[in-house]
Amino acid sequence: MNPRLQRLEAYPFERMNLLKAEATGNPAHPHVALSIGEPRHAPPSFIIEALTEPDLLAKDLATYPATRGSSELREAIAAWLLRRFAASVNPDTQILPVAGTREALFSFGQAVFGRKSDAIGILPNPFYQIYEGAVLLGGATPYFVNADPASHYQPDYRAVPEAVWSRCELLYLCSPGNPTGRSLDPATLLWLLDLADRHDFVIAADECYSEIYPDEANPPQGLLQVAASAGRTGFERCVVFHSLSKRSNLPGLRSGFVAGDARILDDYFQYRTYEGCALPAQVQRASTLAWADEAHVVANRALYRQKFELLTPLLSEAFEFQQPDGGFYHWLNVGIDDQAFTLELFKAENITVLPGSYLSRQAHGVNPGYGHIRVAWVAALEDCQSAARRMVDWALHR
Repeated sequence: MNPRLQRLEAYPFERMNLLKAEATGNPAHPHVALSIGEPRHAPPSFIIEALTEPDLLAKDLATYPATRGSSELREAIAAWLLRRFAASVNPDTQILPVAGTREALFSFGQAVFGRKSDAIGILPNPFYQIYEGAVLLGGATPYFVNADPASHYQPDYRAVPEAVWSRCELLYLCSPGNPTGRSLDPATLLWLLDLADRHDFVIAADECYSEIYPDEANPPQGLLQVAASAGRTGFERCVVFHSLSKRSNLPGLRSGFVAGDARILDDYFQYRTYEGCALPAQVQRASTLAWADEAHVVANRALYRQKFELLTPLLSEAFEFQQPDGGFYHWLNVGIDDQAFTLELFKAENITVLPGSYLSRQAHGVNPGYGHIRVAWVAALEDCQSAARRMVDWALHR
């Protein structure tokens, strides 16, 4: 077996299962799972109908799907990128459908790494663990950029030494970030684009939380948007990843896309023809409808906004945190060992959250996730309210 596999860490939820293996949640309360970022709002009914229409489904299942995706899907994605980010993208050369961003973020790393013998992949810390796996199995070395209270939970990219940038082949960004909810500002993105030109690396921007934000009039900006505004209409060195999982409450559909630099995507397309991960035709057809419709996305945002408006005042009674710019997480500073807090909360209140140290690595002398928990407000509103009230009361009187 590939010896690099031995460098992979257990996934956060495997570690959570081990932490809770011999514990029992308080049976006086119903269990509320706030640990996994799995959307539970209802998926759009028109997508369900599209997936189950018998005649079309029979036709879809009788054909091999195209790796590049249907022209209708790519055109719908291009139209959405123009509406949402004012980014004019060629649907024939600058878009590839993918089987969800998790698959694509990982496989993209395998396609990128290999030019530099001492290559580095730069990651935010805390981070989505797929980035680290992509770097390690790509034969590169991860370099973590900490996001902690001192930096207002923004990765401090300006503190990265030039010697590290010179070895970088791939920079993973996450904006709005998982788990911090912070968005990168346009000035930082432009600065990173300049660095990419100087040091010859690719920027992979994970933007799967970009459509869940608190202010309807101020959506988070994306990498393609910032690049286009600076005149980089070819999106050189830029690749963005978007998904229907969070935007449209369709995590089981496994549908997303990659868009950006045509030269990079041409090579990545060749990689994908070997990987054999084309979206099934029925998924492409349903995805086309999802990207073309915005009403269900606005309604979904409203549900999350209602949760945050109700839960934020409650949480502020007991915890320090920064209100997220996007996403459906709170990144709470609990002030003590996050694993101990998580385990005791489960035993006392039957609430599961995720220890922040499971989402981070020890880097530059600290683990920036230590003393924090990630709370995913994906459950029903009444369950979220009840869990937040119990969690605050327990934290105040423990």
